[in-house]
Parts: sequence; C-alpha cells; structure tokens
Amino acid sequence: MQPVENLHLEHVLQAVSVLEAVVLRSFGPEGGQVLFTRDTGQAMLSRSGTRILTALRLENPLARMVVECVLKHSTVTGDGSKTFILLLASLLRMIHTTACKEPNVSHTNNSREAAVASTARHLAKKLLAFALEDLDDIIALGVIPHGCCLLREDFTAKTQSQTSNHCLQMLLASFFHSRLGQTHCDFISDLTCELLSNWKLKNDLPSVSLQFINDNLPALHTSVSGFPISCSRLIEGQVIHRDFATPCHQSDQQIVKAIVFTGYLQPKLVNAGEVLELGCGEKKMENSTKERSIVQFSAWAERTLECAIANLQSLGVSVLLCAFKQSAAVLASATQAGMCIVECVSEDELSVFAHLSGATRVTDCWMIKPDHVVTLTFCRPILLGAHRYVHVAFHDSEKRLMIRPCSLIICGTGEGQTDQYVCAFQDAIRMLLSTWEPMGMAATQASQRNLQSNKCTSSYLSNQIPNSPPFQQCVIEPGWVVPAGGKFEFLLHHALLQHGRSCSVSADTNMDIPAVSQLLANALLSVPQQIYSHSPRRFLQTQTRLLTLIENQSQPFSLENKDRHDKNFKQGGSKSESPGEEGKQSMHCCMLSNVSMLDSGLESVSCKYQLLLAVLQCLSSLIQVDTMLHIHTVAHTRSHRLANFSWEGTEDEAEE
Repeated sequence: MQPVENLHLEHVLQAVSVLEAVVLRSFGPEGGQVLFTRDTGQAMLSRSGTRILTALRLENPLARMVVECVLKHSTVTGDGSKTFILLLASLLRMIHTTACKEPNVSHTNNSREAAVASTARHLAKKLLAFALEDLDDIIALGVIPHGCCLLREDFTAKTQSQTSNHCLQMLLASFFHSRLGQTHCDFISDLTCELLSNWKLKNDLPSVSLQFINDNLPALHTSVSGFPISCSRLIEGQVIHRDFATPCHQSDQQIVKAIVFTGYLQPKLVNAGEVLELGCGEKKMENSTKERSIVQFSAWAERTLECAIANLQSLGVSVLLCAFKQSAAVLASATQAGMCIVECVSEDELSVFAHLSGATRVTDCWMIKPDHVVTLTFCRPILLGAHRYVHVAFHDSEKRLMIRPCSLIICGTGEGQTDQYVCAFQDAIRMLLSTWEPMGMAATQASQRNLQSNKCTSSYLSNQIPNSPPFQQCVIEPGWVVPAGGKFEFLLHHALLQHGRSCSVSADTNMDIPAVSQLLANALLSVPQQIYSHSPRRFLQTQTRLLTLIENQSQPFSLENKDRHDKNFKQGGSKSESPGEEGKQSMHCCMLSNVSMLDSGLESVSCKYQLLLAVLQCLSSLIQVDTMLHIHTVAHTRSHRLANFSWEGTEDEAEE
C-alpha cells in the first residue's frame, strides 16, 4: 500500500509561501538579482522570475504544479511570473483567514479542516466565476479611463524624438527595468522599437509583425558573447548561422542570384547492393558485374552532377542554400564553377529566407527553373564574435517597400548574460503581442447580453460614467496601458470595492459577489505594498493621489492625445471597421495629466487581466487537491534483468 498524505489548506499555503520568499528578493524596482550556483560550479545571476523559478530544485508536487502554471502563463504573455506568485500567496492567506472565521468551523481538528477546505473551495470557485463574468467590465470602467492607448504610429517611430507620445518606449523601458535593471533599459527599449519599426507594415495591425517576430526570433537574432550589451545593434538583411562550405568571392556591389535547395545535387549510394540490383535487374550477380555496375553508377552520378552545375550556371545562380550536407564531389564542382554553397541551414532560417525573398524550395536538381531563382543585394561572410556566418540582403521589390528586413545582434559579456538578454527580448515581444490583443469579450453584442443579465454591473456603469452609451465600455480594445508601479492594482482595488457596494444595495444580485469582490480587492493591494515596501509613506501618497484623480475623473481629456487621435483617424491609420470605434477611442483615451504618475513607466492592461485569470485558475486547481499519493519508483539501469523482472543489485543500490 502506497503512503497517502492528506493535504490541508495550510500545506498549500506553506508551499506557495516558500516560492514567494524566493521571488520577493528580486521583486519591484528596488529588487535585486538572485544568484544560483550549480553543482558544477556554474553561477547564474538573474532578476527574471521565470529563470529563477525554473532553476529551483523542487520536490514538493504542489510547488512544481504552481511553477508549471507560472511557466505556461509566462510563455503566453512573457511577463508577470513574480506577481503571479505574490497574488497567489496573498489570495491563499485571505481565503484561509476568511474560512477560519466562518461560524460553521468547529473546534475538532478533523471536522474543522473539512469545514475550512469546503469554505475555501467555495470561495475559490466564486472568485473564478466572478472574474470570468465581470472582471473585464470592471477593468473597462474603473481602470481604462485612467490610461492611454498605443497607436500604430508608435510602432513605426524609431526613436522617442520621432513621436509625440512615446508610450511604447515607456512600456518597454519599464518591462526591461524589471528584468535587466535600470542601466540599459532605455537602450534596449529603443533598440526594440527600432526593430519593430523596420518590420512594421503601414496598412497592417502591429500584431501581424509582432506575431512574425515572435515566431521567427531564433532566426532573426544572433547571440554574441564577450561584448557589452551596448554593442547590440540591428544589421540589414538576414544572418544565416552557417559558414560557406566553398570559397566566397562575392563583392558588395554584385547582384547575387540564389536558390533554396532541400535535396542532394549528387545521387547518394546509400546501399550498394540495392542500387546494383535495381540497375542490373538480377537478384544474384558476380563480383565483376558489381564492379562494372559501381563504375557505371559513378559515371552516371558524375554526369548528373555536371548537368546540374551547368544548369545552375545557365540560370546565373551563384549561391545555394542547402538543407543537407553535400558530398565532396559537389563542393569541388561548385568551387570550380565559382558557386557558393551554404550547407545544413536550419529549417527556421530557410523559412524566413523563403518568406523574405519569395523563393520556392527545390527538392530535385532536375526541377530547377528560372522561377526558383531569387535576387539578393549581396551575400557575404560576416564575423560576429568568434564565429563566421553568412550575411544576405534582399533585393527591393513591391512586396517589401514598406518593411526593411533586419537581424538583431544581441551582445553580452558572458553566455549566461547573453541568454538572459535574449529571453528578455523574446518576452518583450510576447508582452507586446498580448497587449495588442483584444481583452474580454469578442463582440459588443456579448457585452450587451452580459450587462442586461447583470443589473449590478449596469448600475455600476451608470454611476461611473453618466451620460455615456451603455454598451460600449465593456469590450476593451487592444493596446491599452496604464502607469506602472502598482497603479493598476490601486485602480482595480477601488473599482472592485465600488462594484461590491453597488451589488450589496441591489436586491436581485448574488450575495456572494460583494464578499469575493472585496477579497480580490484586498489581495491586489499586496502588489503595491511590496513595490513600496521600502517606503510605506510613498504607498499612501500614491494611493491618495489616485483616489483624488478618480474623484476628478470628469476633467477634460489631454489635448495632446486628442489631437493625435484626430490626426490618426483622418489618415485612416487606426480606424476599425466596427461601428463606434472612433467614439470609444476618443472617450477612453485619457492620458494621466499628472506627469509624476508616469515616472515608473507603463504596463499592459491585457497582460494584467490575463495574469489575474491565470492566478485564479491556478488557485482553484490547488485548493481542489486534498490527497497526495506518494509513488516510489526505482530508476531502470543496465543491471535490471527485464526478462525476469528482478533486481540483481545490492540493498544499498535498491534504496538509491
């Protein structure tokens, strides 16, 4: 019989509290970096919550379950791993405190734990249901009016001086500040903005280019160790992470013609016996017949190679990008013909090259036609750090008039730091992609149906924004950001309390809503409390300032943002096909007039919303666990006799 362990809410809280103690050391703008040392002596220094959590050796299944939830969330949004743990621990503490105060909790240990567990599961279930039904509406009404919206022109401006509203730079700078520190966050954010501007199509949404960069970043960046991060830069074209297999004699001014070849230019003799049988049509052959057949095959292969090289020369091809390694005969023939061959190019890099150049891959050397040949501006070697790669630039065409293909060179003093910078860039792209996705319900009709079925939300809507269209505030448009530094949590805390009061005075609403609304509101304050843990006075000042701003929310919108939006709508840059889009933009786009609120940067509303949903889903799953079954397995080694299913080792080995 396997040992069984009954889990209580205290066990879950203890496991999450240990993770909280680890991430708190690097949380917030004043947080430091965490140093990990491995058994091999290798050290890792990082502020990234994802890297810190994955570096832990966790034996507790509950802790591993939480870390897995954090990693899944971070993979989608690229942000919020440390806040995830912080909110989860705060919610568990408040649920435990609330459950212990219930009148049905007896003093008997067994019945008390059962009552606490039942109450905790009920609260977790109500919290998740409340968030799925009402949270997006509350954010739209209580948080969005105090933020600003990213526009398409933010993604086309290379530097801060080229745009009147540098929201994108501020969003990226605050993100990199929490990951890499304050020293280089401005430099990296400007570099990321320049990368986005080069890949941005004027008539497409930013999510199109963001999705392309996110999917192909391994092929669009090159890691270079041994240099400071300030040496990171963008270079024209694409860097293929292979070297020339044949000498390259291309000049910078020479127009190059290339093909993408995914086969073998020379037939390969994989199994001599099978090839000879197919060639002679006999099952049994003498040695002399085999030798003559081998000679015939070699002569035929040589003629085939000569014809293939001659065909490439007639098409003017001088560069071959090959997915496989070619034979020595192919390399010798290509060198003699003055052709450059790049072998073993990865599938990702071939896909990016084909997408940017318009090339069609060729699998058979007899099928190469003029349609398969593409024109390059240049193809030359490039030395990055200690490695030599192939650098190509694409010839201008009508399809690429609006984009400037470029590759990102990411430098770091060591391999560990370089990998950390690469992960930060990848997560920043994911964060922007999540920011530019619509949040909440997919259609205004769904929001209208929800408001009609929820009277307390309708009442809260009328109290917050009087004289406004009733069903246009609940679908949150993409691109919304709010000031960082706990401002989102402060605003949502106040909105949740207002929502709870509106529901408490309504006789037709669920009586559990005010309780769960207040519980979630109080849990949210744990984030700014940790951010301002070094200065409690600043915590109170920020909260008071935001409450004053909420009370004076009838103030006029910022003229700078209004003029900017009007200009954008006249140009048709961000106009949507949905009716009422311009009205929603002009109604909601209200940048905070208090400049001091923006000192800590900006953060994404959509990422925060997804974070809250992920935390509540993880909370509900954790509280549902009540029993842990320990299964001890012995690692299979070569000493096992699998045929007899017996173990021949000693007792000490069996224990290991």
